Amino acid sequence: MWIDLFTYVIIGVIAYAGYRLRALTISGAAAAFITGVAISIGAGIQGLFILALFFGTSTLWSKYKKQQKKAVEEKLEKSDARDWVQVCANGGIGTLFALVYRFTGHSLYEWMMIVSFAAANSDTWASEIGSLSKSRPFHLLRLRVVDRGTSGAISVLGTFAAVGGSAVIACGAFYAFPSVTWRVALFIALFGFIGNVIDSVLGATVQVSYRCQVCGMETERKEHCGSKTVYARGISFLNNDAVNALSILFGTLIGGLFL
Repeated sequence: MWIDLFTYVIIGVIAYAGYRLRALTISGAAAAFITGVAISIGAGIQGLFILALFFGTSTLWSKYKKQQKKAVEEKLEKSDARDWVQVCANGGIGTLFALVYRFTGHSLYEWMMIVSFAAANSDTWASEIGSLSKSRPFHLLRLRVVDRGTSGAISVLGTFAAVGGSAVIACGAFYAFPSVTWRVALFIALFGFIGNVIDSVLGATVQVSYRCQVCGMETERKEHCGSKTVYARGISFLNNDAVNALSILFGTLIGGLFL
């Protein structure tokens, strides 16, 4: 009991630190605390390690060369401080499978939890590091180069970053989880990266996008340059958070078929 209480206190301290460092909003910190508690119940200290590895590295890269990413942030709906929706979009699938593992004891669900965080980390690294690429990204649907930060666009740097983000979670799982062999770790890295690929495809095809009536920029925001933007493309309810959640879910479910 005392060990569990101490764990929850540590989770609370980390969530509060995330808020103080402006990596989380108040609602995001609350959601992160709930997610951490649920992960600890479902997958123990090892699960918390994977969650911390994702949160720590993704936060580090979001703060890295932040000034150089200002132009990209103009296209994004939200800032780098995650709110509760973003926390749930990135951590909700993993939390669900951690709890399923807790009640079934089947290693498959433990692995699927890890895949979900590998997918989330892969996407975050791709976005945060890829936005620093010196060359403009290539849009999967339009088949041409576009501005940095455009949904559905990929770059060589971002692709390598995506592989690295997934591999870091897989390596962490290999050392933290007795059930994760080197073969399972390779599959975790692969399906985590596939989750990022799915995110790019969904971003290029169905994610909603708007256009600023003042400057003409395509953006995720409903307001830009002090005025309302107009609908440009995509499905209205599939914003970036929804696409993130769907790509993590699809990557995790596909991984579950092969693990």
